[in-house]
Amino acid sequence: MNRIATLLAATLLFSGLCVAGTVTGYISDEGCARNGEARNPVCAKNCIQSGARAVLVADDGTIYSISEQDKVKKFAGEMIAVTGRIEGGSIKSVEKAELCADSDLCKG
Repeated sequence: MNRIATLLAATLLFSGLCVAGTVTGYISDEGCARNGEARNPVCAKNCIQSGARAVLVADDGTIYSISEQDKVKKFAGEMIAVTGRIEGGSIKSVEKAELCADSDLCKG
């Protein structure tokens, strides 16, 4: 019985770390984001085209790594909404990525 309780507690603890949701922000690379250039489309496009990994920089400054690069690289320098599985500072799977100009997800 004690094992079942421990397993249940561990399951409940770790299930809270993975959340499906939507995050909005700019697609940049980590270098541009850390230098205050997350909203600079030229910086983001140049760095991502040169091989840097794309990240999403939220309005609060949180930088999210993105596992599925091919789904977001085309949005370099743009504000987008990404819906997927979010674990801490990572977007582990991208269900949908769309420009905020085309999405109701970005409208407050």
